[in-house]
Amino acid sequence: MKTMAIVLEQPEHIAFSRLDLTPPGADDLVVDIDYSGISTGTEKLLWNGRMPAFPGMGYPLVPGYESVGRVVAAGPAAHHRVGERVFVPGARCYGEVRGLFGGAASKIVVGDSRVVPVADALGEEAVLLALAATAYHAVSGGGKRTPIVPPDLIVGHGVLGRLLARMTVVAGYAPPTVWETNPQRAAGADGYPVVHPDADARRDYRAIYDVSGDSQILDRLVTRLAPGGEIVLAGFYTEPLHFAFAPAFMREAQIRCAAEWQRPDLLAVKELAETGRLSLAGLITHHDEPLHADAAYRTAFGDPDCLKMVLDWRSCQ
Repeated sequence: MKTMAIVLEQPEHIAFSRLDLTPPGADDLVVDIDYSGISTGTEKLLWNGRMPAFPGMGYPLVPGYESVGRVVAAGPAAHHRVGERVFVPGARCYGEVRGLFGGAASKIVVGDSRVVPVADALGEEAVLLALAATAYHAVSGGGKRTPIVPPDLIVGHGVLGRLLARMTVVAGYAPPTVWETNPQRAAGADGYPVVHPDADARRDYRAIYDVSGDSQILDRLVTRLAPGGEIVLAGFYTEPLHFAFAPAFMREAQIRCAAEWQRPDLLAVKELAETGRLSLAGLITHHDEPLHADAAYRTAFGDPDCLKMVLDWRSCQ
């Protein structure tokens, strides 16, 4: 089998290529992809060459971990069946071309245990489940026994910040304040206030969740904490983070890193979205075809009006 795929051949050089697919095994699925999202976090770092080295890293690669499609073939040991609509968090099925994360293709081969069935009613918004799971993992603490303090300040009003704020409200907590410095992204709040940090005089936040990715922000956030308050690093940081010890010492500040989402997080947000408790509306702002991938990726990473770019693969089937 072959597939059309987005191939990042080297930083800032994207091709739309026809690739051979690894033959499926007994517990594999073949999925025709309908939609895939472009991540402005990890995928941007792959695109601009700033992704820190980790196992599996290298070029050429097929990016993408926010894909939704329909099962068109299932091995005899697979539990999912032909016709099911599934969320696919990536795949490694392209031979010598790395799958990092491997979801940006018209057809993929993926292990049965990696996918999650999703309701047809979610449509293209199902690509947002990975980001929603990231938000859920941060605010739930990944199942840790220590009680987690929900955010009363969120830094950044991109898709992840909006999902964090919506999830906090859905859980019944007081609406958090959200900081946003870009006036083009200040709109679109749903039940919570968005302010410029310079217009916020508060210095008693109990839990600040940072999704800005700004590695220089810690000192500024420490001064806004209540005694014993916590800063949760929920973004992705390419540079070393540092902070002045004395202000953090005086507030007995806590700093927590939110790790990558896990399958229970994905299942939890899928239930929230399918039952309508968590709205995913208004977060997808741009669409394009995979044939225009280079322009689509540049728009996703460079246009402040673009919250989420979705590629429509249906014409490639």
